[in-house]
Amino acid sequence: MDGHATTRAARKQVVLYPSPGMGHLVSMIELGKLFAARGLAVTILIVKLPFEDTGARGPFLAGVTAANPSITFHSFPQLDLPPVQSDHPEAITFEVARVSNPHLRDFLASASPAVLVVDFFCSVALDVAAELGIPGYCFFTSGAEALCFFLYLPVLHAQTTASFRDMGEELVHVPGISSFPASHAIKPIMHRDDAAYRGFLSVSPYLCRSQGIIVNTSRSLEPRAVDAIGAGLCTPPGLPTPPVYCIGPLIKSEEVGVTKHGEGCLAWLDSQPKDSVVFLCFGSLGVFGAKQIREIAVGLEASGKRFLWVVRSPPSDDPARKFEKTPEPDLDALLPEGFLDRTKGRGLVVKSWAPQRDVLAHDAVGGFVTHCGWNSILESVMAGVPMLAWPLYAEQRINRVFLEKELGLAVAVEGYDRDVVEADEVASKVSWMMDSDGGRVLRERTLEAMRQAKEALREGGESDVTLARLVEGWTLA
Repeated sequence: MDGHATTRAARKQVVLYPSPGMGHLVSMIELGKLFAARGLAVTILIVKLPFEDTGARGPFLAGVTAANPSITFHSFPQLDLPPVQSDHPEAITFEVARVSNPHLRDFLASASPAVLVVDFFCSVALDVAAELGIPGYCFFTSGAEALCFFLYLPVLHAQTTASFRDMGEELVHVPGISSFPASHAIKPIMHRDDAAYRGFLSVSPYLCRSQGIIVNTSRSLEPRAVDAIGAGLCTPPGLPTPPVYCIGPLIKSEEVGVTKHGEGCLAWLDSQPKDSVVFLCFGSLGVFGAKQIREIAVGLEASGKRFLWVVRSPPSDDPARKFEKTPEPDLDALLPEGFLDRTKGRGLVVKSWAPQRDVLAHDAVGGFVTHCGWNSILESVMAGVPMLAWPLYAEQRINRVFLEKELGLAVAVEGYDRDVVEADEVASKVSWMMDSDGGRVLRERTLEAMRQAKEALREGGESDVTLARLVEGWTLA
């Protein structure tokens, strides 16, 4: 046995179980890097969704292992899923985790790891951990404020027989967070008879019976929410309150697989003045119809501001193709005639993807129009870039409320909850963020949040100490 293998064999093994989808996988890999750096051997389980395009995943995972020899990957066999009665992909994600439990049981029985850490969507796997006597933890890839809501969901469920979709603008009250209209609850839980709703409802009891919840946030960023959970205010009656470990903000340590147009937009930013560019990017699943794309274009042109805009093709009208990878956008067809020529020099449109972490960290970027995905929020905070909130899906509408009302780190684009955000609104909000006193206050708040986040992560900071305490408990067990 070589020296490296001996070292690995001597390390305590932790198995990480992310849900399918790159956003959750990337967050879990970053968590794995932290564990590996503290002397743990890390195995990350890979589950494939039936409709998922995984072509780029192999080289990506190989690159992670090459750079981090203490991290390995284990793929489960492709699954045959029973029919799921839901329009929401989250319902399928919950079902994938459920039918994967036999594969998980076989793997854990042979591997005998010291600890299992599961994604929120894989909480059913904690049954297997309990059966095998393996300590089971949950990793919550979103923030503590969203965690308050999901822990409390069974309490809200018991308070009424109405679905969120029938409650309109009635306020939803959850301990530790700002109240929000029922219309802002996440789409998969709008109807209480949907399979996705039942999946989300089942998670809270699993979380409460876990050995602890690891959250991608810092207490300094979300003190009210973290303290409410710790005080047991969000736990359903009769269930224990698990320990909460805030170990973030955890963002990608580097961009992997930067393409030529990724390098191109960074080179373009090099030629722009400091804090002058508005970056518009809406996540890997954020797509707009052709009419909305045109309104954004007209608004950006009218604002006169410099911009870097990631444009993706509009969604397919065919429901059977809604999960397929979208083709490259045809910019000539989607954008107003002459737009690219008229904005040349002060604006850059890139197709489908940009290296978001590196773009936000660039000195030229002074504002971010975002869909409010948690990874994007944290990347913006860590770069000190203020946000305009334009939520689209998942828990993003709730995140928008938290960002604006609780944290004071964003202002919403009016009309995001209607069919189309008008060009005038795009122009006025972009100008407000870049030029106004209010925009300057927002920037100062975001820079302060950045300083607090970096303080939490430094050696001896609150998140660093929390992580050290967690890992020490595993290695000494």
